[in-house]
Amino acid sequence: MTTERDVRSPAHPALPEVERRAHIPAGFLAGGLAAGIKASGRPDVALIVASNGPMAAAAVFTPNTFAAAPVRLSRANLVASSGWARAVVSTSGCANAATGPAGDADQVRVGELVAGALGIDESEVLHLSTGVIGTRLPLDKVAAGLGALVPELAATGSGLEAAADALRTTDSTTKVATASVALPGTDGALHEVHVSGIAKGVGMIHPQMATMLSVVLTDATAAPELLAAILRPAAARTWDQLSVDGDTSTNDTVFLLASGTSLAAPIVADTASAAALARAVEAVARDLARQQAADGEGATCLLTCQVTGATDDADARAVARAVISSSLVKAAAHGKDPNWGRIAGAAGNARLADAAVLEAAGLTSADAAARAGTPAALDPDRLRIAIAGHLVFDGASGGPQPFDRAAARLALDAPEIVIRLDLGLGAGSGEAFGCDLTEAYVRENSEYTT
Repeated sequence: MTTERDVRSPAHPALPEVERRAHIPAGFLAGGLAAGIKASGRPDVALIVASNGPMAAAAVFTPNTFAAAPVRLSRANLVASSGWARAVVSTSGCANAATGPAGDADQVRVGELVAGALGIDESEVLHLSTGVIGTRLPLDKVAAGLGALVPELAATGSGLEAAADALRTTDSTTKVATASVALPGTDGALHEVHVSGIAKGVGMIHPQMATMLSVVLTDATAAPELLAAILRPAAARTWDQLSVDGDTSTNDTVFLLASGTSLAAPIVADTASAAALARAVEAVARDLARQQAADGEGATCLLTCQVTGATDDADARAVARAVISSSLVKAAAHGKDPNWGRIAGAAGNARLADAAVLEAAGLTSADAAARAGTPAALDPDRLRIAIAGHLVFDGASGGPQPFDRAAARLALDAPEIVIRLDLGLGAGSGEAFGCDLTEAYVRENSEYTT
């Protein structure tokens, strides 16, 4: 698989390197096991717990009107606790979405079980769930699973990897990523701060928080407000740029949690340390998003679109998102067909994101409201398109370019296909991640509940 360092972000080339391993930052315990929610017998309950008191927390949630019970309860708990938490619980195999008041009561009961087992308040528990929509949680199995899991929680990479494994539904791989930065301490020396993340989600994924669950952990000391200011822009540039199949979900959630156990000084806004932590969080988020795209249901390759020369970054992200979201482009990628006309057509249809995403990524509230959903600026006479390193279109040189189609087809037979567009209009840049569209995707989703 192409690694993080192979295809750098055009907008943020200085992101720190990421390792795909489960490293648990200090101040956390984690684990996962099979409680019997899934008929397959695979792991389906996970816990991540603060070992040294409350941890600062921030979150991004799905905007779906059918937001699941765990999403609504987590939102309420973060408000009640003013952004502090002691535990994250995940159940996999049942989304607990569209289950009405009974489903809400079930989720509250999960919080009671976790709180009772850990000796904490129910408002300090954050919730995740994933699986089939419209099904009820088997609370007896969840209770038994939590009872067995709590004594086994560990401050180890294997504990975090077990939690990541228990998040999975149709994922074929466990998704983990870690990065570190050296930040100054109150003693004047530099101290390492770790950022590690786990994620799941390979189908029902489309921009606007994509369809996924993720937990990102750091041992940094930072207030909930700073974590929120770091997480939302990072999500806008990574998970909001991720698409597998054009569908958004009911359960999308990302948590960013800080244990405050690092020897680095407390991080405050608008400082070099805050910027460094933000880059590490974004690097982990980006790598997890790339892993999710590469593992898309039925996928055979990761599809990356990088756009430069846009009027601004918002336009660049819109064009990149339109290209990787196109079913025609995705089908061409699967067939190893360098059909650049589909890319041009998708780029010409690009529309900017919703106002909330635009504002999170840096636009003012007024600009975000005015530009939300508007066409991205694109001039065919300035556009350049390259597929897997082959220049196929140059508007300034007459449009279609002669290229070795056979060589391009061979270049497309790779774990990652990179499409690059230069809009020739400004300094804006952005990227998006997707995958090819295959027969296997159709088969898997035509029989998902049967």
